[in-house]
Amino acid sequence: MNKGELVDAVASAAGLSRSEATKAVDGVLDAIQGTLANGGSVSLVGFGTFSVKSRASRTGRNPRTGEAIHIKASKVPGFKAGKGLKDAVN
Repeated sequence: MNKGELVDAVASAAGLSRSEATKAVDGVLDAIQGTLANGGSVSLVGFGTFSVKSRASRTGRNPRTGEAIHIKASKVPGFKAGKGLKDAVN
């Protein structure tokens, strides 16, 4: 499912027009992104938790040359599925 299909599903489920559903989906995604950018986490009970995880610096290899390279530390978004989502998938 891509974003367009998600918008169509939200519009159908909530009885909204496609443009209203697009605004709703964009609003939710912007809110999640903004919270993660500020170092926070978003917990949706029964669905899961979005959070920011720290990745330590490490040494990697250039696959073309085999040369060792330094990969700097970074922050990455993470997601942990909740019980409701896990049960729905299984």
